[in-house]
Amino acid sequence: MALSPSNMRGAAYALTAFAIFSTHDVVVKSLGASYGAVQIMFFSVLFGFPLLTMMLMQDPTRGNLRPVHPWWMALRTVAVVITGLCAFYAFGHLPLAQAYAIFFASPLLITLLSIPILGEKVGLHRGAAVVAGLVGVLIVLRPGDEPLTLGHGAAVLSAVGNAVNAVIMRKIGQEERTVVLLIYPMIVNFVLMAILLPFIYIPMPIEDLGKVGIVAAFGFIAMNFLIFAYRNGEAVIVAPMQYSQIIWATIFGIMLFNETVDVPTMIGATVIIMSGIYILMRESTGDTSENTPVLRTRSRFETGTSLRVGTILRRRGIHPTRHMENDK
Repeated sequence: MALSPSNMRGAAYALTAFAIFSTHDVVVKSLGASYGAVQIMFFSVLFGFPLLTMMLMQDPTRGNLRPVHPWWMALRTVAVVITGLCAFYAFGHLPLAQAYAIFFASPLLITLLSIPILGEKVGLHRGAAVVAGLVGVLIVLRPGDEPLTLGHGAAVLSAVGNAVNAVIMRKIGQEERTVVLLIYPMIVNFVLMAILLPFIYIPMPIEDLGKVGIVAAFGFIAMNFLIFAYRNGEAVIVAPMQYSQIIWATIFGIMLFNETVDVPTMIGATVIIMSGIYILMRESTGDTSENTPVLRTRSRFETGTSLRVGTILRRRGIHPTRHMENDK
């Protein structure tokens, strides 16, 4: 069936957003060759604070900065910190395509975690897709065949942390103020990285500080393109565009870092991506999933260094799943 003009615009905006995100990750990887993930995270959060301040100034909702669900917010903050730190570390120590392949396991983990946290009922079809996707992760990791490194462990932890964050957001996101959802991960990231920074700090020349500025700028630009995508297209069309990052990862890895993509990584990535897309399609039917946890995960994996797409969309009254029955 042909896509509507609106969905075509949404897909185009999303492809642009994820191309920029991929370029953002290339800069992170290039910095990771000289600096630790803690140092990169610290300056990324520091450069992201002006954007958060502008949002705080514009937020019209009444209230304070105390979370409605403090324990869930605490767990979410821990998950975001782990996701960001581990993702930055993985980019610095793994081939780009391999890192992305592991990150793409997040939708599978979101589906699993939604069972105990959201009370989601996962049937045979989505359950089989999760199992297939996890087999794809094992194909990429090849335990016993290839030596596993801290980079692999970091990528897996990042995927787990992102899934925990996404499911908690689905549980409490409607009840917490946007600024509360944004400010706690950024502040904890900043304070924790500031405490650790003196132990690993390496002086950064101005050009490398400029690269961190580029990371912050690209994250902001890509976020806005993703917002445009969800304003125009249905979530079921926009969300799968994230998998285009594996194409950019392959191109950038070969051209800039002299990386090669081996056959097991490509096979495993294909299995993971197809499983994720299948789960998205099943959730979009409207009668398969009560909570649509994967379809509602509109941000890329969250690092706590920039604003969230989902919270901004909600603040602006934009419902990306508006075409679904009852806007579930």
